Amino acid sequence: MTKTLSFAFMHFSVAFSVAYALTGDIVVGGTLALVEPAVNTVAYHFHEKIWARWRARRDAAPSTLGFAA
Repeated sequence: MTKTLSFAFMHFSVAFSVAYALTGDIVVGGTLALVEPAVNTVAYHFHEKIWARWRARRDAAPSTLGFAA
C-alpha cells in the first residue's frame, strides 16, 4: 500500500507540475492533477478488460505451428 500511495503522490505531483508549467495557473494545475489520475484510472480498467479478452482469444486459438507454443 505504501508503494501505491507514493506512486499516487508522484502522479499527482507530475500532473500538477506539467499543467502549472504550461498554464502558469495554480487552479488549472490542481484541477488537472485531480481529474487526470481519475480519468486515467478508468481508462486503465477498460484497457485491462480489453487486454484480458485479447489474451483469452489468443490462448484459445489453435496453434498454427502444429504444436503447442
